[in-house]
Amino acid sequence: MNIKILEKSDMRIKFLLEKSNPAFANTLRRVIKNEIPTMAIEFVDFEENTSGMFDELIAHRLGLIPLAFDTKSYNLKGECKCAGKGCSRCEVTLVLEKQGPCTVKSGNMKSTDESVYPTEKEIPIIELLEGQRIKFEATAQLGLGIDHIKWQAANVGYQYSPVVRVSGADAKIVDICPTHVFEKKDGKVKVVAEDKCTLCMRCVEVSEGVSVSTDETSFIFDVESVCGLPVKEVLNRALDIIEERAEDFAESVKKALK
Repeated sequence: MNIKILEKSDMRIKFLLEKSNPAFANTLRRVIKNEIPTMAIEFVDFEENTSGMFDELIAHRLGLIPLAFDTKSYNLKGECKCAGKGCSRCEVTLVLEKQGPCTVKSGNMKSTDESVYPTEKEIPIIELLEGQRIKFEATAQLGLGIDHIKWQAANVGYQYSPVVRVSGADAKIVDICPTHVFEKKDGKVKVVAEDKCTLCMRCVEVSEGVSVSTDETSFIFDVESVCGLPVKEVLNRALDIIEERAEDFAESVKKALK
């Protein structure tokens, strides 16, 4: 199994997974998306809300604001020593009090722990008109994307790695290809960005000199973190989870065969 990085930033990565199979690729996708603990607002206690929006709608918006957090300081509530009662090791409080006219934004929330804060300060929550007020106390905790989308760690998708071949292809495929896979050099059409092919087959439809197929042992992954964790940490945590489960399974098999 080989990995080749195609594009990389703090919050997004695109890589080629080679010598693998669909079962492992889908396992990786599901773990990245659903099983990495992230921080999100779970409960909101409104002391005052004279805006034009119901408490429930505001609470829903608050829950979808991604929060940065210290992974070493917090536990899943069900795994905490407080037995789910709530403590400083599994919960954090964010408070907000604003008077209109203004636009209330995510950055206006104040956290009881400086390591927990909205990853984006300009996310609009609600617009307050003259004389309108809002005051609330929100409780955030770790959770899993499999339980609610607000705890989803990343948007992730993959496709089979494309295999593109040209032989006397019509030059018009250079302009037809939406992702610029081809380029005309020295009077010939050449493949210059095979990994960008989306398998739309427009080139095959207009020219008999090009063939597009897939390599079913290679996959192009596109992962974008939508939580408070860098995409590198999201991937590392996903691989740790898969490794731990594989070890548990191997141990169970050994015990069963004794």
